[in-house]
Amino acid sequence: MMEPEDLRSRLSGVVAFPVTPFRTDLSLDIEGLRQNLARLLEHPVCAVIAAGGTGEMYSLTPLEHRQVVQATVEAVGGGVPVLAGVGFNQRLAVELAQQAANAGVDGILAFPPYYPHADDAGMFEYYRSISEATRLGMVIYGRDWFHPGPAMVERLTEIPTLVAWKDGQGDVRRYQMIMRRIGNRLHWIGGAGDDLVPGYYAINIRTFTSSIANFAPRLSLQLHERASAGDNTELTRLMIDYVIPHYAFRARRKGYEVSVVKAMIDILGGAGGPVRPPLVNVTSGEMDELRLIPEKWQPIL
Repeated sequence: MMEPEDLRSRLSGVVAFPVTPFRTDLSLDIEGLRQNLARLLEHPVCAVIAAGGTGEMYSLTPLEHRQVVQATVEAVGGGVPVLAGVGFNQRLAVELAQQAANAGVDGILAFPPYYPHADDAGMFEYYRSISEATRLGMVIYGRDWFHPGPAMVERLTEIPTLVAWKDGQGDVRRYQMIMRRIGNRLHWIGGAGDDLVPGYYAINIRTFTSSIANFAPRLSLQLHERASAGDNTELTRLMIDYVIPHYAFRARRKGYEVSVVKAMIDILGGAGGPVRPPLVNVTSGEMDELRLIPEKWQPIL
């Protein structure tokens, strides 16, 4: 079992967020997941998230969650750390964390709970419960309605297994204030998208979570390398040529941050498949548009 501080030391670079492939009847495609992971792991990502946001965690049953986590752990084979996404409510998050630990994951990524108006005291107890469910290192994912300020994050650092914070808001102003208050007590992760790498790395973050890594891991790694080196000219070119157009396409409809990624995986010969409602699939006309992308992206595929 990986110790929390060992997990923290491994989180530098690109953290990949694999999709959860589904068949046309919306059942799990575990073999497709294994094939996707084999392709991904040909590239030096620093960690993999099983059943995360891009992996449609909220659409999975507890049994499906265990199957996805188990298959991911087996496919990765200890090459890089695997973290499992957990959330929903206190009891279910604890159950998911424990079954993921039994499956051999190296850490827990804790999503906010279902209730969007919780008091800070309740939120602290929610995360403390998840932490105490296992001995694994935990990363908190600040996303959706959970947008705490520096004081709340400081209180959460009382949780001994909390090793890192993943920002899912893209609010660089607030993130800077949190980082200044907490310092190096936590490892800081840029988690709102590949398109925010320039902003995150400008405030000295050196880890980000990438959905683009599902179908263009070389691009994700180049973003990390160019941003880390301060090569703003090449970083800007990569953003303008590839990343910004991709995120503009994703912004067309709610949920397309998953649907478009799955469509690109399918087009490039991987296993994406449909999304589960309430997400919606890209239209046939948009699929025609997406099929034109590989030729343009050939230099970074």
